[in-house]
Amino acid sequence: MTKRWLYYLCALALLAGCTGNPSQEQQKPAADTFYSSQQGGNNREHNQRTADRPNNTGEYRSTGDPSLLDVKLPAKLDNHTVKYKAITVYYNKHYRVPNCVAYELTNTQVNMADAPDAQKRDNYQFNRDDKVSGCPDWWEYKQTGYDRGHMAPAMDMRWDKTAMEQCFLMTNICPQDHELNDGEWRHMEEAIHTWARTARRLVIFTGPVLEGNMKRMGKKGNIAVPNQYYKVVYAPEQDRAIAFLFKNEKAQTSWTNHAVTIDEIERLTGINFLASLPDDSETVVESHQNIRDWPRYTPRR
Repeated sequence: MTKRWLYYLCALALLAGCTGNPSQEQQKPAADTFYSSQQGGNNREHNQRTADRPNNTGEYRSTGDPSLLDVKLPAKLDNHTVKYKAITVYYNKHYRVPNCVAYELTNTQVNMADAPDAQKRDNYQFNRDDKVSGCPDWWEYKQTGYDRGHMAPAMDMRWDKTAMEQCFLMTNICPQDHELNDGEWRHMEEAIHTWARTARRLVIFTGPVLEGNMKRMGKKGNIAVPNQYYKVVYAPEQDRAIAFLFKNEKAQTSWTNHAVTIDEIERLTGINFLASLPDDSETVVESHQNIRDWPRYTPRR
């Protein structure tokens, strides 16, 4: 064999070594950074969507501080805390509605929820959570005159199949007047959904004001019908917050006129929101509200 052929074969061998399969290190997936919680333990899973281009690969990052979703409830309230994938429910089996529902909403989740390939609401149905004592069945709301009102709205959960399934569990549901649920309450939720784009991350608490003089409904007459509902919104990166309070009836004015301080919601419910913040920061954030601090949103009516 001539030297020219030997040089040719060596060159082919070197070329094959440079273009072969990547190493295991090169094939290793991106670090798993998504925090999710299930009843009975915490799980982590990959979510490789970027904030501004949700259909491309990239890391999904949560706050890394799940304690922001923790609340302190008054001792008198019956409570069973259930941690689902995307929401934390503080459930009251005595009233058969949640005391509070807490969740995080990021710009990544919003972009995924609004994408053409997002989960479709029509594909999901209300279901009872058999693991939670006092959780009603979906049919117990039939012919009561009230909607099955999501506390954590489905529009915020369309980014993930499991999140959608769990937001349709009856632990996340309260009896709401239809004119409220499909009116100014929905407009407020749409505004919050869009706010997550610019705030990048919101921590949201929502639920009923549970009072002793509530009427009851359902087949056994033991599902409480709250007189008022609240929504608390905190933007960690901007360190600002706002809250909303609605009567359980058709709102006569715009959702923007229902803005209140977190202090007012805490006074009505006895719940301590943002309990994990330093006391001085919590005091300032919870005593201030100004709708002008937030991007303007005009709903389609």
